[in-house]
Amino acid sequence: MSTSLHHRAVENLGTRIVAGTLPTGHVMLAEHLEDELKVSRSVIREAVRVLQSLGLVETIKRVGIRVLPAHRWNPFDPLVIRWRLAGEGRGAQLRSLAELRSAVEPVAAELAAANAPEALRNELVEISLAMRDAGEAGDVPRFLELDIRFHALVLSGSGNEMFANLIGQVTETLTGRTLHGLMPEHPQKDALQWHMDVAHAIEAGNGAEAREASSRIMRETITDLAPSWHDQPRVFVPVERR
Repeated sequence: MSTSLHHRAVENLGTRIVAGTLPTGHVMLAEHLEDELKVSRSVIREAVRVLQSLGLVETIKRVGIRVLPAHRWNPFDPLVIRWRLAGEGRGAQLRSLAELRSAVEPVAAELAAANAPEALRNELVEISLAMRDAGEAGDVPRFLELDIRFHALVLSGSGNEMFANLIGQVTETLTGRTLHGLMPEHPQKDALQWHMDVAHAIEAGNGAEAREASSRIMRETITDLAPSWHDQPRVFVPVERR
């Protein structure tokens, strides 16, 4: 029960902060949150620790729990990504993720062609074929499961542990697009073919072809999603002078 209450408190406060319902600079008191959320002080304390780790709040002695601006949030945390995708900032979040993926995934595909173990190469090919079948059949849940696995394998297969640690972010992106109706029921045939092209190029050890096919996927993704972020503001993180 305590775990459930803790999760509920984190979700309640996190979604409200990211949505702006609890705006930057807003100060909350633990005792007020206890009454509002109907939970114990220990649950609030644990929830605040989680939100602090995400950069959403800070605790100030004799003041309270203060909401921090967006540039202080941890943009790579899957929880922050999920909350942003669920709110009015969805377009901006999709843009940031698409731009990140377009910079990373083609390079990861090229590296995977050079470095991935044989078993991973073979699985990629199998998954790309299964994605084609699921996409043509309109099996959205199955396609999502395979799509997540495909991109996770490309990142892992690069042999770069920093790329591999983006798997959670890509998972939230693909899941969020599906949940919020931003994925077609039947993926474009070109996109299905490009996934197979990536897989076959990695299997064959052809880095240039793997990178180009992955770039095509990301260019198409950006084209499809661009209307969702029209006029949405960007977050400019201040750069401290040293």
